[in-house]
Amino acid sequence: MPRLDRSAAALIAAALVLSLTPASLVSQDLEAKAELPVLVTSCGQSIGPTTIKVVLQRLKLAFDIDPLATPETLQAKAKAGTPYRSLIITMGASLKGMGAAGIEIEDELARAADLMAEARKLGVKIIGAHIEGMKRRSQGAAAGDTTDEQTIDAVAPNSAILLVLKEGNADGRFTVISQARKIPLVEFEKTMDLIPALEKLFAK
Repeated sequence: MPRLDRSAAALIAAALVLSLTPASLVSQDLEAKAELPVLVTSCGQSIGPTTIKVVLQRLKLAFDIDPLATPETLQAKAKAGTPYRSLIITMGASLKGMGAAGIEIEDELARAADLMAEARKLGVKIIGAHIEGMKRRSQGAAAGDTTDEQTIDAVAPNSAILLVLKEGNADGRFTVISQARKIPLVEFEKTMDLIPALEKLFAK
């Protein structure tokens, strides 16, 4: 049998490695799929859920929105026989929004933790969404205000998918979390691109 030259052997070896590599390591987008219906909520009471609501309405996708959703919200839907399949939690804190709801950041973090724990228990896929860019990061906050970053710490590492406005990942924060936890990261360039991003995410 003729010998293979080194370059040909290297190509074959690379092909074998790729064939044995999990799809998530080759292209994380392959796993970025979710099902309906979806519940939309917030960790931080920013306007993120409202933006997602508008997009889901435009796409005519089945959803509910509850900025203060709790484990009981998921349980009630499951008991009714129409369980949520996905949960979108937007990251980013609004002191004004939390003030209007009469809650503190500690309340939000605790609620989000309980909600995500129940979602995992019920098999609901968690999508952590950061869609407001750097203005909803520590760079856009008052000096000493870390509430935005706290919501990211609470939600992003515990998500099954990350949906992020690319500008809000300028420092690679979400990329680091994605790679460390092997979480598919879906980035979109501008707010209008959230429409095709969600359409693709929930495509059958």
